[in-house]
Amino acid sequence: MIEDFGIKAALQQLGITADNIGTSTGSDGYASEKTLASYSPVDGKLIANVTITTASGYEKVIDTAQTAFSSWREVPAPQRGEIVRLFGEALRKQKEPLGRLVSYEMGKSYQEGLGEVQEMIDICDFAVGLSRQLHGLTMHSERPGHRMYEQYHSLGIVGIISAFNFPVAVWAWNTTLAWICGDVCVWKPSEKTPLCSIACQHIIATVLKDNNLPEGISCLINGDYTVGEWMTKDERIPLISATGSTRMGKIVGATVGARLGKSLLELGGNNAIIVTPDADIKMTVIGAVFGAVGTAGQRCTSTRRLIIHESMYETVKAALIKAYQQLRIGNPLDQKNHVGPLIDTAAVQSYTDALQQAKEEGGTLVIEGGVLSGNGYESGCYVQPAIVEAKNTFSIVQHETFAPILYLLSYSGTVDNAIAIQNNVRQGLSSAIMTNNLREAEQFLSYSGSDCGIANVNIGTSGAEIGGAFGGEKDTGGGRESGSDAWKVYMRRQTNTINYTTELPLAQGIKFDL
Repeated sequence: MIEDFGIKAALQQLGITADNIGTSTGSDGYASEKTLASYSPVDGKLIANVTITTASGYEKVIDTAQTAFSSWREVPAPQRGEIVRLFGEALRKQKEPLGRLVSYEMGKSYQEGLGEVQEMIDICDFAVGLSRQLHGLTMHSERPGHRMYEQYHSLGIVGIISAFNFPVAVWAWNTTLAWICGDVCVWKPSEKTPLCSIACQHIIATVLKDNNLPEGISCLINGDYTVGEWMTKDERIPLISATGSTRMGKIVGATVGARLGKSLLELGGNNAIIVTPDADIKMTVIGAVFGAVGTAGQRCTSTRRLIIHESMYETVKAALIKAYQQLRIGNPLDQKNHVGPLIDTAAVQSYTDALQQAKEEGGTLVIEGGVLSGNGYESGCYVQPAIVEAKNTFSIVQHETFAPILYLLSYSGTVDNAIAIQNNVRQGLSSAIMTNNLREAEQFLSYSGSDCGIANVNIGTSGAEIGGAFGGEKDTGGGRESGSDAWKVYMRRQTNTINYTTELPLAQGIKFDL
């Protein structure tokens, strides 16, 4: 076990041991002899092992979930909300150790790890209020003596496939809303961050047990993509919520669609900030730098492209170079550092390959980047954030590289030209414009403006509040999670007509006399 930066104490507090069962049934009989070994990208050391869910273990989990659903859906929604409230209280007590584990297992800064757990707490609070607001609609019937309305019912088992970069928050976005809707959840986390899922399962299992509720309300399975395939092909799971790459999402969407299931997809982003002549330079630099290097560029909302008006280009470039020279790269648990490691050496290879391709396509490296080595960088996962002058037409710029690479693009003329550049990629997640010009801001937000699911003015692309629906268009998948009316995807919609007369008139005035 690791002692540095309080990791050993955090693991003990979260119930993480050297060897952990990765299936929520908690039965050794359903645990494979094969394990996932979780190595920290921070120092390259083994943290712990997690057993992989077997086929028989998976069947046990689904049976457990189905049994739990039959009783959970009968619990009044406000009472379900109370369980989510208690889960949020448990998270408040475990925020520090869980945030520390997120930082150590995934590699994001400790403050970002704490922030991710805070997102879990925030969505719990949101869900508690929502549990009393699962509203339907009423409408007037064209037939006298009739009443029409719409209502929402629990869907069933919700399958959640999450990615490594937000190993706990995205699960919480989905599961807390699904729970208050009366659903039960089966979670398949990333095989790169299995310990975070074990910690979360321990927390919710305790809440459920203390309230005499069945374990199957929150289920966990661990393994590689084959375990995820069991879920996507399973007709007993009406909804699959999957977060990851566009490539993965297309496979999931096709598989779930083939059985006429529902899928909620949160996929890749190729996010841009437009910088107009009326932009505030200081705000621009802060937004762009955090967006590009926060979480080492491994957010789906990370800033990949900076589209700068030609009159501001050199000024912005110079300010960025100065800011990048001040970045401190190292152990993310050390709060003096700004940038931690990439998730693994495969991600480092993608980073180096992208920079090489950018040069081959004619790009100019303003900040060359490179893999860091030596004292403190033994894991081989630390890289220098890079800045590349490029064109939007470069194939590498069109591609999402999950690493701290920022492409500088220039535009001339009006903001419409910048918007056209921004929209000319396959992804459509997050976007932003930096301007103090009201007309430019409104144009950016208009129907002919940004084609992304998220469009911001004078803040960056990275980061989202749980009150708003999160998601994007095009190759980002079209899904929406978290706030607003995203809860509706976790329920089935039903239209009801009640005739309280002694006659049976037909719609549209049709006559059918016997």
